[in-house]
This record gives sequence, structure tokens and C-alpha cells, in this order.
Amino acid sequence: MKKIIILAVALFTIHSCDVAKQVAGEILIPTEGSETGLTNTEVISGLKEALGVAINNSTALTSKLDGFNGNNLIKLPFPEDAIQVKNFLTDKGLFQNQIATFETTLNRAAEDASAKATPIFLDAIKSMSIQDGFEILKGGEGAATNFLKKKTTQRLIEAFSPVAKNSIEKVELTKYWNPIVSKYNAMDFIHGKGKVNPDLDQYVTNKAVDGLFTMMAIEENKIRKDPAARVTDILKKVFSTLDK
Repeated sequence: MKKIIILAVALFTIHSCDVAKQVAGEILIPTEGSETGLTNTEVISGLKEALGVAINNSTALTSKLDGFNGNNLIKLPFPEDAIQVKNFLTDKGLFQNQIATFETTLNRAAEDASAKATPIFLDAIKSMSIQDGFEILKGGEGAATNFLKKKTTQRLIEAFSPVAKNSIEKVELTKYWNPIVSKYNAMDFIHGKGKVNPDLDQYVTNKAVDGLFTMMAIEENKIRKDPAARVTDILKKVFSTLDK
């Protein structure tokens, strides 16, 4: 009887410790990662910090002069919906300087807008759950960026749109765009392709957000692959488990 009581107490003690750890967020990774000794808190902290670093680095790169315009991975091209405008006027030898200036200024708007994006992106990572964290950690390249993109793209676009609009006004983008479109629309009787009026606000917003996510994925993957990119202790501890 005494042995039974001792065994029961031991089992109760073990169970109580497990419950306490679970409440405190101290349960180890439940699958193949359990031998790493990472806690839920460490995984979430590490991934949030990785996204924070990726966000800060990517916005720093994109918001500088030629951050978009000088980067072929994310450079905003002439709006797809109005490419016939460019082609037609180029063929006619019209507005060549204005077209070139417009394309540069288009990217200046994205560069200017992206400088204000950091708090929007940082706020979006606060709701990451423990389950999300473990899935992202083991999800491979771009997993954290894809999580953020899936969860927040529409909300980011809605929040980013007025920023892009203000940036368009700041760099006077429409000053270069309106004469081009007006000339093209006035010659509708020649090209017969109809008039165009693309939404530059939406175009710049979508392309700027896409460009930021592209750069974020690059920065995230640096942390995953390169120990030198793990600039804090928590990043080193969490992502070193992927080096095995």
C-alpha cells in the first residue's frame, strides 16, 4: 500500500509539473525539435524578431533613393493596364522624356511610401500563435514572410493606400502622368484601343507592398541560412536548430 501511495504521489507530481510548464509556455517542441530545448516563448520571440529584422532591413533598402528604381527585382514598370499608352507614344516619338521621368517618379512614390510602412508591418506580427510559430520555423524558406503575407496583405493594402496616395502627390507623379494619358486618349480615333485611366494609387500600393514582401523574404532567408545574419542571441538560439 505504501508503494502504491508513493507511486501515485510521483505521478501526480510529474503531471502537475507538466501542467505548470504548459501554463507558463515552457513545453518543448513536441516533435523532432524537442531535443533542441526551445520553449514556446523562445520560438515565438525568435520568429517575431526575425520578421522584425527582415522588416527593418527591407524597408531600409526600399525606402532609400533608387531602392525600387535601382532594383530590378522590385522595380515598378509602366502600369500593365496602360502599356499600350507607352508603346503607342513611343512608336510616334511622343513624350519620350516625360515617359522616362514618369517611370522614375513612379518608383520614387513607392520608395517614399515604403519608408512609412514599418509600423504597419510590425503591428501585424503581434498576433502570431504558438502553432503558427512552430509551423513557420519548420516551414522552410520564406515561411515567415508567406505567413505574414497571407494574414495581412489586404489589411496592409488598405492601410498603405493613403500613404501611397500622399507619396504620389508628394513626388508630383500625376504631373507627368496626366499629359501622357491625355495625349493618348485624345488620339483614340487613331489607335482605336479605347481610353485608359489606370488607378495609380492602387498600382503603386500593390507594387510597393509586393516589393516589400519580396525583400522581406530575402532578408528572412538570410537569417535561416547565414549564422552571421542572426544578430541577436534569440535569433542564434532559434535558427541554429535549422543548421543540423
